[in-house]
Amino acid sequence: MKQLGENVVLIKEFTMTKEKRFVRIYTQDMSSTEIWVDKETGVNYLYHGRGYGGGLTVLLDKDGKPVITPIEELER
Repeated sequence: MKQLGENVVLIKEFTMTKEKRFVRIYTQDMSSTEIWVDKETGVNYLYHGRGYGGGLTVLLDKDGKPVITPIEELER
């Protein structure tokens, strides 16, 4: 921990890395529907954007559980 001010304490310092945490694995046609995967957890996220708005959610399988891509597959 690091004291930053009278009432502010830095608990954990994060460092920026050049490696990206998320990778896009799917884009549907020319629309803004994409699937992104977190390279640390393998969790898949569905993104859809239109105009000035967009949404991101965890991609679920038929049982309502998160879709997880094995990290080894992402390194190919």
